[in-house]
Amino acid sequence: MSEQSSPAASSVLDAGFASDNVSGVSEEVMAALTAQNSGSALPYGDDAATAALQETARAHFGAQAEILPVFNGTGANVVSLQALLPRWGAAICTQAAHVNTDEGGAPERLGLKLLPQPSPDGRLTPDHVRAAAEDLDFVHAAQPLAVTLTQSTELGTLYTVDEIAAVTEEAHRLGMAVHMDGSRLSNAAAALGTTLGALTTELGVDVLSLGGTKNGAMAAEAVVAIRPEKVPGLSFIRKHSMQLASKQRYVAAQLEALFGTDLWRRNAEHANRQAQRLGDRLAQIEGVRLARPTEVNAVFPEMPPHIAQAVQDRYLAHVWETATNGSPVLRLMCSFSTEDEEIEALVRLAEDAARRA
Repeated sequence: MSEQSSPAASSVLDAGFASDNVSGVSEEVMAALTAQNSGSALPYGDDAATAALQETARAHFGAQAEILPVFNGTGANVVSLQALLPRWGAAICTQAAHVNTDEGGAPERLGLKLLPQPSPDGRLTPDHVRAAAEDLDFVHAAQPLAVTLTQSTELGTLYTVDEIAAVTEEAHRLGMAVHMDGSRLSNAAAALGTTLGALTTELGVDVLSLGGTKNGAMAAEAVVAIRPEKVPGLSFIRKHSMQLASKQRYVAAQLEALFGTDLWRRNAEHANRQAQRLGDRLAQIEGVRLARPTEVNAVFPEMPPHIAQAVQDRYLAHVWETATNGSPVLRLMCSFSTEDEEIEALVRLAEDAARRA
């Protein structure tokens, strides 16, 4: 299911729970942008903000790490995978992975082959890796030479530390590199009570797409080469993929405001906490149940059709799937700026619809 909707729908419906990228920009991030907006600075990353961000990246991901700011998550993913893979290589992912379902075919348009695996919870396992590896050295098949994990997943699920370690260990044993799509890595680390490095560097992830936009930035993501030797030519690939900013200080300053402080964690904790509140409140309504546990900032309530319709009449709320009983399962997202009053308004609407049935 895509996060996108028609302009007409979004213009008349409350989009507050449609995604975590509908929110505004954190005050701290906006202040960092304002602070950059005076004087001159060298372009293309030869500026003080990018230099500071480089040190911040090394503090999180190890002294060997290199960070390259980019404009968006699709760019971060395709730049990472292009750098990891030779022309004959392919990347193993789940069918539900954002890189497979929501990037408009960008990986394929840029020459990348994806090998999507069925997974009801959106997570790859060592078994998936071993199954795909059966095509290694078979000349008629694209070669599975990388694995891409999404943390947290499009289904709102988390990889535990042990689960990531098991996948990366099997991938490396088979000669594959490991990429992580971390557009919501901050939410995952906050939910698991751990650090960014503990979910990546310490577990064998080679390259990371680090998300900022969904957690309080305006238009700021990054490729983090945790093991730079795995991605030779990365800076050139960023350039010819049209992801190198001239005034890079404005992108770097946003990421530095998030990851150079604890803002990334505070924002993610708030979004996760609000999602838990929303899920708990909705689950108290007669006829409503949660299709899956609320692990990060995504809530998946299964609702009787009349309640779901009442919600969708006012809110931009995606039907993510249909339950076996025919009831729609909505996806509701919370962000760093979701307020208690917004949650209560949606819950009251659902309660009123339940009472009228």
